[in-house]
Amino acid sequence: MGAIPIRRRVFVVGAAASTLCARTAVQAQARADTYRIICGFPPGGPVDLICRKLAERMAAITGANAFVENKVGAAGRLAVAELVKAPADGSAMLVTAASIITMYPHLYKQLTYDIFTDLTPVGTVASTAFAFAAGPAVPDSATTVTEVVRWSQAKGAAIACGNSGAGSMQHFLASMISRETGIEINHVPYRGGAASMQALAGGEVPLAVGTESAARALAQAGKLRVLATTGAQRSALYSQAPTFAELGWPALSQREWFGVLMPARVPMPTVEKTAALLAAIVGSPEVRETWDKQSLSVDNMHPAALKAAIQREYDFWAPIIRSSGFTPEA
Repeated sequence: MGAIPIRRRVFVVGAAASTLCARTAVQAQARADTYRIICGFPPGGPVDLICRKLAERMAAITGANAFVENKVGAAGRLAVAELVKAPADGSAMLVTAASIITMYPHLYKQLTYDIFTDLTPVGTVASTAFAFAAGPAVPDSATTVTEVVRWSQAKGAAIACGNSGAGSMQHFLASMISRETGIEINHVPYRGGAASMQALAGGEVPLAVGTESAARALAQAGKLRVLATTGAQRSALYSQAPTFAELGWPALSQREWFGVLMPARVPMPTVEKTAALLAAIVGSPEVRETWDKQSLSVDNMHPAALKAAIQREYDFWAPIIRSSGFTPEA
């Protein structure tokens, strides 16, 4: 996919206020003439939308050119490999989901890069929790996770549960739900979260795990019901649904963050200045509103916190993926 440039814009005085404040906060930093933001997913998806908003705001604040390069393929691995080859001067960065960094090393044994030695964590910009939902194939009387557990046990057979794709975080969250709650689950992968939720609403599968955004429209239309969510607090979208932690399953508190990484050997002052720029961007009301429309939460870990999170989640997923026995086809 060709690069799409985004150049500095001119704003009216009122609209420019937040931009001027953000520019003041980062104006002392040395910047690249061009920011290249690598995205491992096609245009129009949630990660691509995050990338384009970041590019727009980086260009507006710094005056540099900023463009998004969609390097699609191998479930996001091509984009990581592309970043590793980029110059270590702070001009290139990757925006990617946590699972690609923390889970893939346990899934794919022939990666061409090492997440700990070839990448430099810069910060996070957004995150999402996940929803465990039931569709019309589950009786209306089963309105809670506990009632769905009883219903599934009474059936005496594995219950089909949709997810966004084999080997995705949703896939392994469903495995964890099965282990923690006792629901015997038969995994049914779809090509993306929207497809799995459509299948759920259509009665093709009784249960599904998806992001908050994937379930949003159909839940609001009453075509599926969210039973529980992951994350530390209740979701603003599904305030009636308890978290798994509230229900006594604290292990089911995973969120997917979206982080920015640079190649190894980028000087730490450059990393820290870029992290400050990202913080200024995601702290603005405009970006918060954009994220909210995509059912995303603002998330802003600094470089050291992101480095620690990568290690922590890498260690968390290792035994879960290993015990699942799952082997990706490619």
